[in-house]
Amino acid sequence: MKKLLQDRVAIVTGAGGGLGRAHALELARHGARVLINDLAGASDGQGARAVADEIRAAGGEALVHLGDVTRPEDMQAMADQTLAAWGRIDILINNAGILRDKTFAKMALEDFRLVLDVHVMGAVNATKAVWATMQEQEYGRIVMTTSSSGLYGNFGQANYGAAKMALVGFMQTLALEGAKRNIRVNCLAPTAATGMTEGILPAEALKQLAPEKVSPGLIPLVVDDAPSRMILLAGAGSFEAAHVTMTRGIHIADTAAAGEQLCTRLDELTQRDGEIVPAAGWAQVQLEVSKLPG
Repeated sequence: MKKLLQDRVAIVTGAGGGLGRAHALELARHGARVLINDLAGASDGQGARAVADEIRAAGGEALVHLGDVTRPEDMQAMADQTLAAWGRIDILINNAGILRDKTFAKMALEDFRLVLDVHVMGAVNATKAVWATMQEQEYGRIVMTTSSSGLYGNFGQANYGAAKMALVGFMQTLALEGAKRNIRVNCLAPTAATGMTEGILPAEALKQLAPEKVSPGLIPLVVDDAPSRMILLAGAGSFEAAHVTMTRGIHIADTAAAGEQLCTRLDELTQRDGEIVPAAGWAQVQLEVSKLPG
């Protein structure tokens, strides 16, 4: 097998089990040296240590970092440990996450905030810790973990969906800011059976949704010729792409009548013929100005 990531240095957060474990093993299988981050927890990081042992047993290189993604100082220590050992950081996989599912009416604000803290601020903290290094070496590949719950919504997951869509916006902007320094930023939206999905899906479906069937989707997002600003969906050995698009829409010159006209012309403005995937938020301004008369 061609090792597409030979000697690259990767960090995977929340990698003591589930998707994170599968991601770390897949990166190592392609030749990357992998730092496995996880919470210490009651087990004192036994899961992360076991993943590192698996990688070493297969002839790879691995380190363990026990730290909380919601603590910026822990993420900085994680980056410092990686640099001290291997001298660079090429890849960051922001995987750490939690669920606190309930309908919005019954959801405590503390649970809403906690999910945002882990998924969004966790990714922010980890990315901030590696960003300067990636800029200096003019190379970086970052993957955010989004979800169909964010892209399309899911009953009982207002907090999770909000966090996962926030990561898409974070990715879009970082990809623009990192482009001149060869930092490419993408999203992976997995469907996998992990500790986070136990009790949600039937047993037969869970068998088909092994995390190992998602992790190959990481590889094209982190190789030398990776795209940027891609949302790649993966599950059960199937892979798709999602896009945030903009229709051509309509122009209404009479502001006083615009509200009423919009009510009757929604079908027209949602027509998808000629829709685009904007290269940046500025595309909305450009399109709207281009439709002005004269």
